[in-house]
Amino acid sequence: MDLPRSFTIRESGHRLLNPFTTEKLAILGEALRIEPGTAVLDLACGKGELLCTWARDHGVRGTGVDISSVFTAAARERAAELGVADRVAFVHGDASGHVADEPVGIAACVGATWIGGGLDGTVELLRRSLAPGGLMLVGEPYWRRRPEDAATVAACHMGDESDLYDLPGLVARFGELDCDVVEMVLADQDSWDRYVAAQWLNVRRWLDANPGDELAGEMREELRTAPVQHVRYQREYLGWGVFALMNR
Repeated sequence: MDLPRSFTIRESGHRLLNPFTTEKLAILGEALRIEPGTAVLDLACGKGELLCTWARDHGVRGTGVDISSVFTAAARERAAELGVADRVAFVHGDASGHVADEPVGIAACVGATWIGGGLDGTVELLRRSLAPGGLMLVGEPYWRRRPEDAATVAACHMGDESDLYDLPGLVARFGELDCDVVEMVLADQDSWDRYVAAQWLNVRRWLDANPGDELAGEMREELRTAPVQHVRYQREYLGWGVFALMNR
């Protein structure tokens, strides 16, 4: 059970595995007015930047779960680097069925709602770990602009236009799931650039170091096509944000 190597190659130089900058992650933490000692569960936690920096900055404690052994190892290294390894733990495993042993004050899935089969299922999964009055954090893409054709949809890695809401539709859907939206921090085009464009340098350096690898052809083709695809489609049509929810 692990992610394909292509994911870890693309994101080898990243701390945040979403189109979110460290500054925006810090803004989110400040906006939520987190109490020291708050327990956090972060499903599909990636390299653990949310848990590690919030443990340092806000005194949270908690657990991150991710299917990538490479990412969870990086998360443990980050916790040690920031001096918070006694407050956070990282589990290599399938987040799709993970429920906290004890209710938590913050249950998060930032950018990986496929673990619950989509947005609705992920909100229900987070609810299973949430203490009364707690916060759910959901990171989710949306249509910044409605795509005009199937080529745009495909270039944004969607099967159909209906796979995503626009921003008003997404916020309305949270309400239909019986949630109050109590905060949000949205990515912008620069956030997308810092996430996606940084992958190109990771891929190129990996190709230079591994020209004979069995993935070299696939990654070379990706590097050839990804920059144009991003500037033509993804940065124009895709939005992304983290939404803080409370049960009604």
